[in-house]
Amino acid sequence: MDLFEYQAKDLFGAHGVPVLPGRVATTAAEAEAAATELDGTVVVKAQVKTGGRGKAGGVKLAATPAAAAEKAGAILGMDIKGHTVHRVLVTPASEIAEEYYFSFLLDRTNRTFLAMASVEGGMDIEEVAATKPEALARVPIDPLDGVDAAKAREIVTAARFPAEVTDAATDAVVALWDAFVGEDATLVEVNPLVRDGAGAIVALDGKMTLDANAAFRHPGHAELADVQAQDPLEVRAAERDLNYVKLDGQVGIIGNGAGLVMSTLDVVAYAGQRHGGVTPANFLDIGGGANAQVMADGLDIILGDPDVRSVFVNVFGGITACDQVATGIVQALEILGDAASKPLVVRLDGNNVAEGRAILAQAAHPLVTMADTMDGGADTAAELAAQGV
Repeated sequence: MDLFEYQAKDLFGAHGVPVLPGRVATTAAEAEAAATELDGTVVVKAQVKTGGRGKAGGVKLAATPAAAAEKAGAILGMDIKGHTVHRVLVTPASEIAEEYYFSFLLDRTNRTFLAMASVEGGMDIEEVAATKPEALARVPIDPLDGVDAAKAREIVTAARFPAEVTDAATDAVVALWDAFVGEDATLVEVNPLVRDGAGAIVALDGKMTLDANAAFRHPGHAELADVQAQDPLEVRAAERDLNYVKLDGQVGIIGNGAGLVMSTLDVVAYAGQRHGGVTPANFLDIGGGANAQVMADGLDIILGDPDVRSVFVNVFGGITACDQVATGIVQALEILGDAASKPLVVRLDGNNVAEGRAILAQAAHPLVTMADTMDGGADTAAELAAQGV
């Protein structure tokens, strides 16, 4: 889960990273009140989960509360790289002597963590990384050893931070590592990390990506989700612990196992080319728990998508046998009742497949069509979707 700047800086501050105070505003009036409270020149910053805010005009100085209201009014509602600005952060302006860059991230290629740092921070850090790679220090981090003061000093030295800020930068790096590990993040990034006019090190910006797999350890992280920007169906699916992603097509997909579901998406997309160009409407992996309630929850989400015209249930029985899946489908349709109004194509294979098919045949539900193969099932589902049944 990617965080907004203000959320990342709140977590930074909780772990001892030096940050400036700030207030979040969703209206120009709230921005004016925030600037009045902060009492001085402020920066009004668009809160969107993308870079390039400054170049897009989403970061403005305001010398007075009235100016803060004016700047906020201009920024709110802006489109920045496809992201609409719904809130701004109002924070004190800082006298910047130097701008640096720093991040911790998950290095998937080398299966470890990586620290990256540069004395050439600011808006053009991407250009620096592309054209002057020697200016960006990359220091691997052993997950077992982590980052103590000695390791942090090694990173700061490798990035050639000025000697007069080495101690303060080292402390900031240790605190950022504490935030990175303590919040189970896959990324923390500060650009810029600045030396201000008084010589202090301050994180003026902040990015953070939290590992959703660790959410069970952080109940408070759920409150950080941007529900406003999420698809309502994805929100409902998350509430039911379903692994669901909304797509733009017309054929709903249910499968067990991410690999099988991904393959099903490809097969349906290919079949759809023969039937008017219909495409998959979603990714939904029900895993190994294809009982009646899980199946009902999955069907309820998919059938609640107005774009869906047919549903393809593609299950390979393993730990969960096909007869259990078939029973789950029959009971799910009973649970949903009239809410189930779109045709289902069901392909079962694997453990207890004969028993599963017999259960569906005996139920003889008018919405259910059985398929012998994945290709055949995909073609039937695509055809039904094209007919708009």
